[in-house]
Amino acid sequence: MDNQPVADSLRKSLFLWTEFARRCLNERLPIDKFQTFARLLYQQHHLPPAAIADLFLRPHPNDCYSIDPRIPPYLQKLSDLGCIDTPAILKTLYKYSSAHLLLEEQSVGSGSLAKDTKTPNGDSADAESKPLRWKSSYWVEEVLFFRIVKSLHEGEAVRNTTTAYAVLQVVSQWIALFVATASTAPLDVMSQASSLRMELGSAKAAFVPLLMRLTDNEAVLRIVSRPIAREICRELSANLADFLPQLANAGTSRPMLDKLEYFRNNVLASSEPVDKKKQAVDAAMNDMLDSAAGPDSFEVRQVPIISTRTGMYIHLNACLAGRPLINDNVFISFLNNRYAGDNQHAAMDLILASFDILATAVFRSNAREDAPLLRSFLINKVPPLLFQLLPPGFSPQPAETCITNALNQVDTGLFPTASAMFNEDQISNPYTSSVREEFCGACVLHGLINRERLEAVLGEMPMSSQPEKKIRDKLVQDYLSHNLKPQDLLADLDRDSGNVGTVCHAIAEIIRRQCHEKDTMSLKLLCIELVQKPQSLDILLLFESIPTVLGPLCQLLDHWRYEEDQAEYQPVYEEFGSILLLALAFVYRYGLEPSDLGLYSPGSAVRKIITQSHVGRPDAQLSAREKEHVNGWLLGLFDTEAGGLGDDLMSSCPPQDFYCLAASLFQSIVVGYAHGYITDEALKSGVEYLVDTFLLPALVPAIRFLTEYLWTESEIEQKAVIKILQLVLLPSAISSEANSLLASVKKIIAKPLHNALQTYLHRRDPSNQDIQPLLNMLKESVPKSRRLGGADMSEITDWCRTEPHGLWSSLKTTTHNLMQWTANPGLNMPTSYSHRQFITAARLMGPEQVLRLILEELRQQIRGLYEANGQELAHQPELPSLVHDVAAALICAPDVTKEPPAACTENPPASQQLPVQRLHTLREVLRLEAEKCHEIQKTDPVLADIVVRLYRRVEGLMALPQVPTDLLPPSNLNDMGAGMDMMNTDLNNMSADIDMGSAVMDDIGLNGGGDVNMNTGMESLAANNGHHDHNINGNDNGDMMLDGLPSMSGLDGPPGGDGDANLFDGLDDTNLDLDTLEWPDAMNMS
Repeated sequence: MDNQPVADSLRKSLFLWTEFARRCLNERLPIDKFQTFARLLYQQHHLPPAAIADLFLRPHPNDCYSIDPRIPPYLQKLSDLGCIDTPAILKTLYKYSSAHLLLEEQSVGSGSLAKDTKTPNGDSADAESKPLRWKSSYWVEEVLFFRIVKSLHEGEAVRNTTTAYAVLQVVSQWIALFVATASTAPLDVMSQASSLRMELGSAKAAFVPLLMRLTDNEAVLRIVSRPIAREICRELSANLADFLPQLANAGTSRPMLDKLEYFRNNVLASSEPVDKKKQAVDAAMNDMLDSAAGPDSFEVRQVPIISTRTGMYIHLNACLAGRPLINDNVFISFLNNRYAGDNQHAAMDLILASFDILATAVFRSNAREDAPLLRSFLINKVPPLLFQLLPPGFSPQPAETCITNALNQVDTGLFPTASAMFNEDQISNPYTSSVREEFCGACVLHGLINRERLEAVLGEMPMSSQPEKKIRDKLVQDYLSHNLKPQDLLADLDRDSGNVGTVCHAIAEIIRRQCHEKDTMSLKLLCIELVQKPQSLDILLLFESIPTVLGPLCQLLDHWRYEEDQAEYQPVYEEFGSILLLALAFVYRYGLEPSDLGLYSPGSAVRKIITQSHVGRPDAQLSAREKEHVNGWLLGLFDTEAGGLGDDLMSSCPPQDFYCLAASLFQSIVVGYAHGYITDEALKSGVEYLVDTFLLPALVPAIRFLTEYLWTESEIEQKAVIKILQLVLLPSAISSEANSLLASVKKIIAKPLHNALQTYLHRRDPSNQDIQPLLNMLKESVPKSRRLGGADMSEITDWCRTEPHGLWSSLKTTTHNLMQWTANPGLNMPTSYSHRQFITAARLMGPEQVLRLILEELRQQIRGLYEANGQELAHQPELPSLVHDVAAALICAPDVTKEPPAACTENPPASQQLPVQRLHTLREVLRLEAEKCHEIQKTDPVLADIVVRLYRRVEGLMALPQVPTDLLPPSNLNDMGAGMDMMNTDLNNMSADIDMGSAVMDDIGLNGGGDVNMNTGMESLAANNGHHDHNINGNDNGDMMLDGLPSMSGLDGPPGGDGDANLFDGLDDTNLDLDTLEWPDAMNMS
């Protein structure tokens, strides 16, 4: 039989469909016209569904980065017409999926694939025959997966057993691909593979509902019961067995996991012979019994518990990586669990570890930011903690003995004695010199050392006089009676005398009282002084919590009202702004959310200011009252005939409303100046108001908005932003009081603004001569701007350059060095370590990979424990105990980026508090692994033994203390209220695992795009300036700003881009709702 006519017809059809697809995409054919043409073409020129799907989903050599956004709606219409079906879509998506690139990258990193290596679809791997893949296909996979879920729900996607069989085949291949990509070793986070791995989760999350829908499909249930499907059911069951643990680790709900497990063990098993079915049921029953028993009944090889100096060093490093996380109740409880009542050992390790973290910090590039806090912690915080561990008269061994023994182990080369500092050969360091004597002086102050014994403890005559002990109540009384000035009170925070804790408690009490009494004039002076010294906030948080300090301030600001007989409004603005500035200083310095301050009510003014004041809103999103306020401020600032800023404007616009409109006001200023509505002279005159003391705090959210608005596509608006920043930050005329306040504002916004300007200069306008003066002006403020716990760009770059796997290799080296240090106590100098590395790794690689790394290194260190001869442990039998303590300390270490939310501080409390979403901690991931110990034991008994033993050690360290409420000291109830409310939460989360952007991510830009409609205020300005009225289109296309990370290949978007991680470039997202998966007929993709 001659098949030539059929072949010719197919070739013609293939050519016409190929040309049709090309022209539809090139001409951006509307959806309705596409449907009409596709129907006519399909009626005259048939092609198999797989061929049509391949034409639309195939990448091309010159177009292989991401699928055109027009493709999904086109595919929907082709599916409605019957041109393609579900198996064709799934098979083609699988064929060209970016997930294959992860496997190919892994094969390149580890050498060529072995000859017998199989790909997830069961074919032999052949680099020469592999098809061209999309570099980023996850977004369309997510969309199409959800579309198929919707079709399955409507009973359209899989109607018969033939389709069901084909769908099961390709679904099994997809599962195998997800399993294979998850099991690949992590590579350099700067590589393309790492970026793909981060995006893979969205596609996998959409695949799970599809899988759930298939388990209920009638056609699927019919086909799996037939003998013809036995092989595919066996393959699907095996792949599901590997896939379900990954879903459990990813946080998939238990009902979904149970349903998939039932489908695997019962439905798929029904295709097997009866004896095999019984065997599968028995295995499932055994697994159920094992999971019910849990890790507590699992037998492990016993290893003695030893608490090490290294473990304490790790914990303190983590507590002080970002904002201080030293809650006395929680910390003492942790020490009690760790040292089992051996307070002498705990005290010595606490002293030595405190010296260790200061010793390593002074050699890091960010010593100026870290060392003052660590020095203050050692001198001012450790002595009160020692007093709780070894109270005089109640300890079997005097605290003086422990302190003396600990100081004898401190390196005198780095921490010299007072007499050695006069030695010409001694290298002087401002952060370590005189620390010994000041620490001992603080111990004398707290009664840990007798003053007469100080010379014996130091080994020489003290060089300085001993300070007098301050009393909190007296400091508070002196301040409130105006016998003590704010600057004199805060000056004690810089003095390492041991009195800093008392001063911090006094400051918190003063703030509480002045807020309660609404003494805003005096409170303003204290807030201004605090804001000028950002590092004093770190020291304040060594002794007080965020809610204790900011709770009263937020309550005062939320309930701020004008007096009925209010005569002047500018002083009110000035007092409100100065107090708010302190709250913003905390929020911006530590990256706080409203929940960290205990603010949950949607009506809270401070909550609105924190979340909305930096977000520019188009005119259409403003209420009539807000539009009126913006108009009034524009006219008052820039219209010389309007008479400036009067009391009428400020009386109608309370300061809470003004700060919420800061970004919208500056958005109008930018657009107005860029398009000629505001002249140079008017802009300069208006800025003089903005840098006055009563409006100056509003520059914090305004400059953050301008920082993000730099990424607008309009060049004239970019130039306008630069001009406004010049006038605001480098004013030609400003009072001394306003200049001090402006310096405080610069310290708050310095780091994100510096990064944004630097990125703009390098990427957008390298020849711009106006940027460098701004960068020079911000240079001194940058180190004092942020303390988020994330790593700087220079640190991340160094870690990612480590051979052979970048951050993974660097983290593995750090873990190895920590375990080696604890195994060799003769090494007095601590190993270089910053907990920011583990925080960054957990954000970029995921906590699962960090835990895997720790387990691998722990296994390597104690391999002799499981070997027959055990020769490695013969010389050091305590090695397993030592390295287990290091591993447990890394997992228990708190993560400042994953702290639990604070208790509600509002009065009245918010009616509903939404849960805060966060990544799993290392402790939570370890618990999930321990719950699978029986399953792990079947394939790797050694790993199961290590996981369960480490899990028990961690849970023992984090056990909650039983505190009878009737034993709490009544005098401490006020001070301990917030701490005790948070105690259970803190203890449960002390094992927060090791932080991007957004940990790297210090500051994240929020988009506020849309049309900026110049309102009546701008119309008035236009009339005064001789311009015609028309609408100005503005576009705030802000990038995701990674603090200190302006350009990271693989993390900030497609290679060769401008940093915009926007897969839908040019897509009108007002017509495409991916969240609800609506598929409108008209989609503007041009």
